[in-house]
Amino acid sequence: MQIIPTDLPEVVIVEPKVFGDDRGFFFESFNARRFHELTGIATDFVQDNHSRSARNVLRGLHYQIQHPQGKLVRVTAGEVLDVAVDIRKSSPTFGRWIGVVLSAENKRQLWVPPGFAHGFVVRSDYAEFLYKTTDYWMPEHERSILWNDPAIGVNWGITGDPVLSAKDVQGKLLADAEVFA
Repeated sequence: MQIIPTDLPEVVIVEPKVFGDDRGFFFESFNARRFHELTGIATDFVQDNHSRSARNVLRGLHYQIQHPQGKLVRVTAGEVLDVAVDIRKSSPTFGRWIGVVLSAENKRQLWVPPGFAHGFVVRSDYAEFLYKTTDYWMPEHERSILWNDPAIGVNWGITGDPVLSAKDVQGKLLADAEVFA
């Protein structure tokens, strides 16, 4: 496992060591001890989620204002642009975002810590997206920031309008959203 820093210091790319031959491949997708050794993050994951989405489906930008979730995300089929936005008001990187291509091919994962909004858009015909969370999903605390908030300026890299859920259409601008202190 290798840890690759991003422009947002708390958000890191996790690149597994893949062993492949003519039979296929093998890699360890998570090892708590190694993750802690390389990142300094000791966390317990309490929930695993799996979604499948079609091309141009955009999910996000989501977070929980209470019971915030850290997420370790990856793609097992297809390709997405995965985005994390710092929504900690006291942070020097408040309102900044990073985007990382995650795919079945590159097998990369992204650690999105609590205090960040998270979303992704599917860039292949479909994608299967898996993620571990550090707290349980609590819909009463879930919030959504508008995917195209000009104050954040995420370049989703798609042409045309994305396919959104009703919840994401109703997302708030960062300036109007509940954020972390």
